[in-house]
Amino acid sequence: MAFWTNAKWETPMRRLFAVAGFVVLMALCARLTVPMVPVPMTLQTFAVLLAGAVLGGGRGAVAVLLYLGLAALGLPVLSDGTGGWSRFVGPTAGYLVAFPLAAFIAGALAQRAVFRRPVAGVALMIGAHLLILGLGSAWLATRIGPGPALAAGFTPFLIGAGVKSVAVVACAAVLRRTGMFRRD
Repeated sequence: MAFWTNAKWETPMRRLFAVAGFVVLMALCARLTVPMVPVPMTLQTFAVLLAGAVLGGGRGAVAVLLYLGLAALGLPVLSDGTGGWSRFVGPTAGYLVAFPLAAFIAGALAQRAVFRRPVAGVALMIGAHLLILGLGSAWLATRIGPGPALAAGFTPFLIGAGVKSVAVVACAAVLRRTGMFRRD
C-alpha cells in the first residue's frame, strides 16, 4: 500500500492525475541539466525516486514507464529536450532502464517504518540512487570501458545522489503531511 491511505483521496481519477503529475515532474527535472559528457547531470533521479516513494513502488514504476514511453515515442522529455528510440541504445541507456526498477524499490523502501527516520530514509534513497548509477555506468562501460565509465558516469554523481536523496525524503514527508499521500 502506498501513501494512499486517506480514503477521500483514493479514487481512480486522483491516482491517474498523481501518476500523470509525476510524469510531468520527471520531464521538467530532466530539463534542469548540467551538461556533461557523456552523461548529463539532471534532477531526473530525484523525480524518479520521489515518484516511487510517494506513489508506491507499482504506481511509481508505472509513472516512470509512461515517461520513458513518451521519450521512446520521440517526445522531447529527456535531458536537453531530446527523445527518441536512439536514447535507449546510447550511452545513457543503462540509467534509463534502471529508472523503473529504482522507482519500484524506492516505493518498497518508503513503506518501511525506518523510512520515517530521516538518516535511515536518506540512506535507503542513496542505495536506490546507487542502483541507477551502477546500472547506468555498467552500460556505459560497454561503450567506453570500465575506468572511464566510473570516472564519467558514476563518481561525479555521488554528491548529487546524496543531496537528491535528502530532497526525496524531505519532499515525501511534506507530501504525506498534506493528507494526499499520507502514510499511517
